[in-house]
Amino acid sequence: MDSPVPDVPYWSQDADALSAALGSSPGGLSPEAAGARLRLVGRNSVEEASQLNALRLMLRQFESPLVLILIFAAVISLVLQQWVDSAIILAIVIGSTLLGFFQEYRASKAVEELKHRLALTCRVMRGGVELVVPVSTVVPGDLILLSAGNLIPADGLVIEAEDFLVIEASMTGESFPVEKQPGIIDSEAALSARTNTVFLGASVRSGTAKVLVVETGHRTAFGKIVAQLGAREPETDFGRGVRQFGYLLIRAMVVIVLFVLTVNLLLGRPVIESLLFAVALAVGLSPELLPAIVSVTLSAGARAMSRRGVIVRRLEAIENLGSMDILCTDKTGTLTEGSIVLHGVLDTENRSSQEVGQLAFLNAAFETGIDNPLDAAIIAAGKSAGLTTHGFTKIDEIPYDFLRRRLTIVVAEDGSPTQHLIVTKGAFSNVLDSCSSLQRGAVDIPLTSELRAQLDAVFQAKGAEGFRVLAVATRRGAAKQRYARDDEQAMTFRGFLVFLDPPKVEAQRTIEDLGRLGIRIKVISGDNRHVTAHLATAVGLNGKSILTGGDLEKLTDEALSHLAPRTDLFVEIDPQQKERIVRALQKTGHSVGYLGDGINDAPALHAADVGISVEEAVDVARESADIILLSRDLDVLRTGVEDGRRTFANTLKYISITTSANFGNMLSMALAAPLLPFLPLAAKQILLNNFLSDLPSIAISSDNVDRDRVRRPQRWNIKEIQRFMVVFGLISSAFDILTFAVLLLVFHADQATFQTFWFIVSLLTELAVLLVLRTHRSAFRSRPAPLLFWTTLAVAGATLAIPFLGPLSAMFGFVPLSGFEMATAIAIVAGYVAATEGAKIWFYRRRPIRNMGVPAGR
Repeated sequence: MDSPVPDVPYWSQDADALSAALGSSPGGLSPEAAGARLRLVGRNSVEEASQLNALRLMLRQFESPLVLILIFAAVISLVLQQWVDSAIILAIVIGSTLLGFFQEYRASKAVEELKHRLALTCRVMRGGVELVVPVSTVVPGDLILLSAGNLIPADGLVIEAEDFLVIEASMTGESFPVEKQPGIIDSEAALSARTNTVFLGASVRSGTAKVLVVETGHRTAFGKIVAQLGAREPETDFGRGVRQFGYLLIRAMVVIVLFVLTVNLLLGRPVIESLLFAVALAVGLSPELLPAIVSVTLSAGARAMSRRGVIVRRLEAIENLGSMDILCTDKTGTLTEGSIVLHGVLDTENRSSQEVGQLAFLNAAFETGIDNPLDAAIIAAGKSAGLTTHGFTKIDEIPYDFLRRRLTIVVAEDGSPTQHLIVTKGAFSNVLDSCSSLQRGAVDIPLTSELRAQLDAVFQAKGAEGFRVLAVATRRGAAKQRYARDDEQAMTFRGFLVFLDPPKVEAQRTIEDLGRLGIRIKVISGDNRHVTAHLATAVGLNGKSILTGGDLEKLTDEALSHLAPRTDLFVEIDPQQKERIVRALQKTGHSVGYLGDGINDAPALHAADVGISVEEAVDVARESADIILLSRDLDVLRTGVEDGRRTFANTLKYISITTSANFGNMLSMALAAPLLPFLPLAAKQILLNNFLSDLPSIAISSDNVDRDRVRRPQRWNIKEIQRFMVVFGLISSAFDILTFAVLLLVFHADQATFQTFWFIVSLLTELAVLLVLRTHRSAFRSRPAPLLFWTTLAVAGATLAIPFLGPLSAMFGFVPLSGFEMATAIAIVAGYVAATEGAKIWFYRRRPIRNMGVPAGR
């Protein structure tokens, strides 16, 4: 929907006139009007609608170069009137694409369901009633209510604002918060100068506001930038690995195809037959079901993780979660119970005080900014003690921010219209810095250095006992309409709020379990060193391995990179230091996970290799994360890590096993082709072999994974995959050459017998190697998943039956084999299995537990 007043930018218009032009009112749009407008302007999203479209998904299967090569081969066969060959190739194309389509459709549907569970919502006024609606349904004319932690869902005009600070670095590049206020701005003002507007993609740092939505979706400033840039998600480590693997295959295919085509042409064989054979070799070397296998395996992993309370927002993040070897986290709710209670309220003489409790209750009850468990604990304790806000009227609020680390409420007491009471609550040191006196009894006395030391001693003592401590201060002054941060000075220190958040009973066991998975926990907290060290010791961390925010500020990046890996506790940390810690750990080669749920966690979540948040986190944190935990529990995360590693291991199983088997077979054919008077396998036989060998691979996503594959972080290692492919491919080729020798020297086989015999041996070795190489352990000591085992067995049975199926056998150029020939084929396969098992022991003894991946941080 375009601006309601042509050629007049909305930021230069009067708010009432703009609201009227959009058909809105002080109570917002009516629900009916909002629904009609949504149908008119479309959903509020800068992405294309991600509805499942079966036809589009089916057509996507034909975008694969491998499928196009097969279709090209079928067309050539049709031109040459080789009807049977073309029909076989087309049947294999249709079979492969249908298999890929059904698996990807099922995977896409599962991912869509997970996305719906995490859809963002926002508060809007509709018909005079405050509602919570999906962000995608916000329309021009809506009145949205914003507070600290919210992501801004659309472009709009600020109607009301209270200390409203916005971070809009994604639009302007300005990293510091910008204050937004109602008003009229010049129509020529640059985007960064429009202080009366907010933009989609920005986030609220502090304060509250009411905003009139003017533009949504692609019409927003952010939407236009996305459209111009064709913005794409940055490539993940997993995506990079798949791409590099593709390059490896292309190099191998080019060499083999050119060699085979050149040799066959030099030998004077028919050009078309040689071309079809070379194309079939290229397809045979390639795991054409890789996109489907990856989608199926990752989505199956995501579904399994969701059942355990871990929601994956991006499928590729599963591999990153599995490769994590350091987890940075706050302590509240992860290492502690998260059920904070107000344990005590103390005055400046360390005595229980109901008066200080009343002041804290007023501050928490009237606060409208960030919901937090400390205020909830104060309110709960106050209500149980019979405290109320009766007799007090809220005048103003100075919202909490992460630099001041305090929040102020201004109230008027009934009967005192000319004076206001300012009540400040926050971090001890920050509140103390705003004070010039303290109250003893009913008397205010100057805050001397000696008295400061006494207060600090109380604070440290409570922290050393494991309590979290906030401070309360007040000041009375002449009544006025507006208050600002400058009013937080010359205050009187009134007392302490002592909170208890006990460590989780299972926290130490969970930390030990994560340690056995190769993951170290590092606590990053704004709390003081004393309470953090007490908790760390209680849960099995090193309470003496501490770095404070003040000490960190003095370190160079190089010094921090040296110190960070050896530090367990980062305490008294400012929000901007969190990202610096993450990057210092990454610089030393670690794969870093960051668990956070607050506004100030977003930069660190973005910087981490895997950002982890919780379902109840603020919008900006949840949208910055790759993984969402449905409960803030490290044990839930541990199961997610194990599932991630299983998923990645199963994906690599398909890639490494299939390529090594295919490489061996195709290399054998390439070497045998110039030495035989006929092709070792016809093109249609190669394609059938490749298709049948891929069928059991679909079941790999559900396969069991050995425990030792889960114990350590893993990453892509293309060189290791290449070594695996060469080592086990050459073993396969050695047995292929043995097969050729038996066929030519013992059986004196003709073309049909040769191709039939080798088709059976080739396919059975691929199936057998799947069961052998799926584990690092002895194949007889590691049980495959039932689906994988029985699918493999069924395809093996079909392989042995194919030569005896009459017309179908003849269609592919196969002939029945004698009993002795069948027994010989099975004996060769058995020898191959034994040799591969022995080579596997040698291979993994030299490179233990690397699984085509390198341990993270190594």
